[in-house]
Amino acid sequence: MRPLSVSQCFTVSSMRTAKTVSITLPPDLLIKAQAFAQREHRTMSELFREALRRYMGGDAEWDALLKRTRAKGEALGITSEADVERMSDEYRRDKR
Repeated sequence: MRPLSVSQCFTVSSMRTAKTVSITLPPDLLIKAQAFAQREHRTMSELFREALRRYMGGDAEWDALLKRTRAKGEALGITSEADVERMSDEYRRDKR
């Protein structure tokens, strides 16, 4: 895959039409994106379309998990990361 310039334009498809969008990326982020696209066997356009879909759509499954675990944590009196660590240590100690 030949290197892309930082100011290269990408074609973003929408239904039956496509519009070209120019984005600017820091060189290190561009290199990471190129490597990721290559590993995923995707074009840069496909990679950015998927990233934008996920960013805009959120992750309903993850959000639901966070909501459930936060509610459970509040019910157990967990208010900080330190509480989680303490309870985890206590659990491991009791399992021995």
